[in-house]
Amino acid sequence: MSTGTVKFFNETKGFGFIKEEESGKEYFVHVTGLVDKIRENDNVTFEIQEGKKGLNAVNVKLS
Repeated sequence: MSTGTVKFFNETKGFGFIKEEESGKEYFVHVTGLVDKIRENDNVTFEIQEGKKGLNAVNVKLS
């Protein structure tokens, strides 16, 4: 599990980005990969999974 912060999330469009704490990398997150409802600046834990256009954050939970 990785930890990070929600940098941006658009509820209307159902996607956003999470910045990983350790590496500083940003990962795409889609509403289908959420466990909990998230907002900008929330601290979250997540897993990284290969998606159609690169790595995605999945199993995203508030921490």
